[in-house]
Amino acid sequence: MNQNYIIPNQWSIIEEGFEAERVRSSESLFSLGNGAMGQRANFEENYTGETFQGSYIAGIYYPDKTRVGWWKNGYPEYFAKVLNAPNWIGIHVEINNEILDLATCKSIENYRRELNMKEGWYKRSFEAVMIDETRVKVESIRFLSLQIDELGAIRYSVTPLNREAKITFIPYIDAGIENEDTNWEEKFWEPIEILDDELCTSVTARTLKTRFEACTYMHNELAIDSIPINIDKTIHSKVDYIAHSYTHLVAVNSTFTLFKYGGYVTSLNHDRTTLREAAEKVVSIALEAGFDKLLAQQREAWDAIWQMADITIEGDVKAQQGIRFNIFQLNQTYLGKDDRLNIGPKGFTGEKYGGSTYWDTEAYCIPFYMATKDEKVARSLLKYRYNHLEKAIENAEKLGFTNGAALYPMVTMNGEECHNEWEITFEEIHRNGAISFAIFNYLRYTGDYSYIPEMGLEVMIGIARFWHQRASFSTFQNKYVILGVTGPNEYENNVNNNWYTNYIAQWCIQFAIEHIEKVKTGFPEDYSRIMGVTKLTENEIQQWIKVAENMYFPYSEKHGIFLQQDGFLDKPQITVSDLPKEQRPINQKWSWDRILRSPYIKQADVLQGFYFFEDHFSKDLLERHFDFYEPFTVHESSLSPCVHSIQAAILGRMEQAYTFYLRTSRLDLDDYNKEVHEGLHITSMAGTWMSIVEGFGGMRIKEDKMSFEPRIPMQWEAYSFKVNFRGVIVKLTVKHGKVKLLLEGNMPINVILNGEEITLHPNKELEC
Repeated sequence: MNQNYIIPNQWSIIEEGFEAERVRSSESLFSLGNGAMGQRANFEENYTGETFQGSYIAGIYYPDKTRVGWWKNGYPEYFAKVLNAPNWIGIHVEINNEILDLATCKSIENYRRELNMKEGWYKRSFEAVMIDETRVKVESIRFLSLQIDELGAIRYSVTPLNREAKITFIPYIDAGIENEDTNWEEKFWEPIEILDDELCTSVTARTLKTRFEACTYMHNELAIDSIPINIDKTIHSKVDYIAHSYTHLVAVNSTFTLFKYGGYVTSLNHDRTTLREAAEKVVSIALEAGFDKLLAQQREAWDAIWQMADITIEGDVKAQQGIRFNIFQLNQTYLGKDDRLNIGPKGFTGEKYGGSTYWDTEAYCIPFYMATKDEKVARSLLKYRYNHLEKAIENAEKLGFTNGAALYPMVTMNGEECHNEWEITFEEIHRNGAISFAIFNYLRYTGDYSYIPEMGLEVMIGIARFWHQRASFSTFQNKYVILGVTGPNEYENNVNNNWYTNYIAQWCIQFAIEHIEKVKTGFPEDYSRIMGVTKLTENEIQQWIKVAENMYFPYSEKHGIFLQQDGFLDKPQITVSDLPKEQRPINQKWSWDRILRSPYIKQADVLQGFYFFEDHFSKDLLERHFDFYEPFTVHESSLSPCVHSIQAAILGRMEQAYTFYLRTSRLDLDDYNKEVHEGLHITSMAGTWMSIVEGFGGMRIKEDKMSFEPRIPMQWEAYSFKVNFRGVIVKLTVKHGKVKLLLEGNMPINVILNGEEITLHPNKELEC
């Protein structure tokens, strides 16, 4: 049974009533981020119950030594871990010398927390009865500034309700933290320096091995009933910790408030010798503005994001809440300001998976960022891969490939593979195809060909070389085959001729050859430079062509379908509908051996190919494959429901499309996979956006124009979204029996609506 404690609301995530067993899940769901740093929704005050404390800084990682039972040549030496960063949000609170702790209070009433997605803040309030019967009301609100991305702010207030109380606030910085996800239980940070003065208190620490430095800072201010006050502080410190203690006798119904400003400045963005100075500058800016103005700026910044990114749904609050939660978390994770960064699968909400980049970025996230932000953001994501091309070539060399063949990592922080499961590291090579597909997708959407000669073609050549070498000729099949792989369906390992892998390998080679010729003709200087760097010859290209033209694809004449892999039909053909519910999810109930021998599919595999290459196949062929494979799919990957929702919509199966949409949009809110306590599924959230825009809205690029084939679930009264397309913004509004299009721009453009080309004029709504 799915969790259902999140209260439906169009703009907020709301929890009412304190339940200890929900704390870790809510810490994930109410997480905050601003693209540069983030944190789980841990309590500011002490909590001795079960909790997962987590704060994270974008781009800072630790190479945790790989731990495997049996070492194999080619294994990465380390698994790059997202680092749990020093904790700056902590505030010990004492009421009449008793520690405020929701795990030990006599009672907790009127507990409520809210994540306001429209304005970008997190608020928590409750009444606690202490052991001595003192009743207090506590309210905290905090946010991570989008405008000043090294700054966070907290307003923490305590109000005695039945008697005066001696209240002590002890705000602190703690650099003695550990990762929950660690192979060897090593400490990842070493303290360097603690400094304290009236403007800024800081702890500077350095990561072991990677030698990143982070100055974690705080500044505290106090008020009684909104009137600033000064209280002498007591300082507590040790090698990796510093705290200030403030005590005040507070009258009944008076409110004692602590304003805490804090965050990180790091050696990623500053000279190591100036970190403290940079922290002081941020504090000065914060104090000049004050909490209320900073919060107002936060509202304005989020309003600007929502003006472009919002999707409205009328008549279905849970669906509306779901899509906004997904859009909100994507923007908290990545804003496109820094091309050294990428979108991690857990973002700033947890540590599982490690690394900051998976194929999810290219396969799922780039369409969202292309359409809701300036195309430069998507270009930055592609530049990230170009910057790592040399490492991708090194990764391939470690596995025995030569001549500049490139294998992009399954998991990475710096371009080097850091995933240590053999069935993923060595075999889930289809990730390479997603890189080339993202280049194609970017070109198709933006029309910006300049990326190809500047950066993209070198990446495409490295990938084509990999596929050429990875394929081997089978005298039995008289075709080129690709052996020993794991396709998108990770519930099959070490299979031969995964159809999706073979298909995207063939396409990558053909795509590279097509653009080698275009660059040769249209950009001769770039062509000369690229040929000089890659040493590509005509003879090598001919070898590529031979492989691509003679690629083997497993096929069933009986069923008229491409087979997911050789031998798929050898498995027992028992569909998910015949699988007892008590055995779900199978990844938590079954042995891995049993899963591998089963026909069950974790996520779209063959259907992933039909999604990417939709124009290559007829709708009848899609329907045949959807009807065959979806009944075997358990959707135990967060990336699965969105693809199926889009394809169900194409087939006109709106009830099924809606069901899949609701699952992908509320995957974490309703905890479908029973793992939200580990963190959110950030990258799959872009798939939720695609479910509406590409699925229900039917948005495609056809004939170099934007095309729509809108559909609407019966559960909705209307929906609308905007897309930024080549410098203009198009808004689509869909109601039952009615479609509206509005162009924001200076020049008319032609679009295709339900197969018919029409002209949109600036700021004139067209109704069809």
